Parts: sequence; C-alpha cells; structure tokens
Amino acid sequence: MNASAAPQTDPKATPQAGPREIAITESAAQEIAKQRAKRGTPDARIRVGVRGGGCTGFTYVFEWADTLRPTDSEFSAHGVAICVDPKSLVYLGGMTLDFVRGMMGHGFKFNNPNAKGSCGCGESVQF
Repeated sequence: MNASAAPQTDPKATPQAGPREIAITESAAQEIAKQRAKRGTPDARIRVGVRGGGCTGFTYVFEWADTLRPTDSEFSAHGVAICVDPKSLVYLGGMTLDFVRGMMGHGFKFNNPNAKGSCGCGESVQF
C-alpha cells in the first residue's frame, strides 16, 4: 500500500474562489481587521456588491455592514467576513478581494474574472 502525501500549498498564494464564492486574501483580511478595530465594531463585515452606474455600466459597492440581510451570502477567511446580496453575487462569484500597496498608493482590489472591462478612472466595471 502506497501512502501519498497531501499536496503542499503556499500560504501566501492567492486564494481561488469557486463560481458562487468570493475569496479574501490575507492582505485584504488584515486591512479589514485593522479598519474594523479602528471603527470599534468587532462584529461588522464588509458588504461588497455592484450597482448600476459609472461610465461602463456598473460600479462596485464597498461599505460596512453591521448586520446581515436575510438573503445575503457571507464569506469569511483569516478572521474577517464579507457579505454580498444575491443579485451582486451573479457578477462577483469567483472574485478574489485583495489589498495592494504600491508606488501609486494602496487600496482594495477586486480581482474579478467576470469583468469584461473597466473605465480609465478605475471606478466602474463592465460585465
């Protein structure tokens, strides 16, 4: 009988989300936790979504949610949680929420495989 070892995974690798899931990187989780602590609301989560508008059709929603709505889906990783409404999940399923730092500044990044394009200002997205 041959025993095979489980594949090793890199803890710093970008998490992969299933088609109806949203993944959260460790970097994004750390920033959410830091901002949640500043805010003083230990049970809060981030609400992500999309809404009509912007120059290419949709804009991302990113705001604090102190409570879940009955129809929300919740995703958690690294000690934080995000929630999304069912209509937005159609557009965001498979996405990874990241937090990046660079020469041009820092901020949350929506790595969304469903996006077909975005505008030059980076504030809207096309599906």
